[in-house]
This record gives sequence, C-alpha cells and structure tokens, in this order.
Amino acid sequence: MPSFDTVLEPDLVELRNAVEQSNKEISTRFDFKGSSAQIESAEKGKELTLLADSDFQLGQVKDILLAKLAKRGVDVRFLDDTAKVEKIGGDKVKQAVRVKAGIDTDTARKIQTLVKQSKIKVQAAIQGDVVRISGAKRDDLQAAMALVRREVADQPLSFTNFRE
Repeated sequence: MPSFDTVLEPDLVELRNAVEQSNKEISTRFDFKGSSAQIESAEKGKELTLLADSDFQLGQVKDILLAKLAKRGVDVRFLDDTAKVEKIGGDKVKQAVRVKAGIDTDTARKIQTLVKQSKIKVQAAIQGDVVRISGAKRDDLQAAMALVRREVADQPLSFTNFRE
C-alpha cells in the first residue's frame, strides 16, 4: 500500500553552518568589538544559546542568525525562541533557543484528525514523532500532502519515505 511519512526535521548541517557564519560575522563587526556576543550550540544542534552584553545586542545577534539561516535555506520556523532572556553576571544576557525536531503529539493529532475529516481515502497513523499517511491511490496521497501543507502552515513539515 503506498504511503509517506510527515516529519519535522531541520537540516542540522546547514544549521551548524549558519551558526558558524553568524559567529564569524559577529566577531568581525565593528559594533560588537570588545563584546562577549556569540552563539553557542549544544546537544548536537538541538539547542542554541545566544549571548550578548545587552538586550539590544541580543536582538542584533538573533537578527544575524535569522538572516544566515534564511540565506542557507533553513526555515526559521524550526527555532523556538519563546524562552525568557536571562541576566548572567553584570549586564550580560543570554537566551536559550530550542531547535524543533520531531512532530509533537498535539500537532500529530491535529494532522490525524485533519486527514480523517477530509474524506480523502487515506489513513494517518502516529508513529512516535512521525505521522505515516497511507492510501490505495497515489493521487489521494498527493491530495493529503496538499491538505497538510495548507492546514498546518505554522510548522515547517516535510514529507519523506514515499513508497509505492
């Protein structure tokens, strides 16, 4: 039976390259001379830490990172920067930015109910952090892909493992 997987996984190599390019730009920019502004990567790219001397500089560091990610083709919706800005020693600040990987259970359930309510002759099954959609016809699967792309626009979903 034909099927495909709906996944949420960033290109970690491009993400690491964007972080390295951002750090290089920060080290060469005049307005960051003598500051401790930088971006640190931890846990195999699953979390980034933005460090700066002030809230304003932290905003600039974030803007540089977003520009480098966009230039390298990494969707900025993979970053979850809802964590609070923490003050660390003196007037230095840091912010943890989580990199989204894997579909969370709420989004997976949303995709599953969306596919069931669509009257397309396909089935959706949640398998860990992946949603597998299977159906009898290839056209139905393509219609399901279009539906998921259209309705779940807040997540940078991709489709892998397409099987006939």
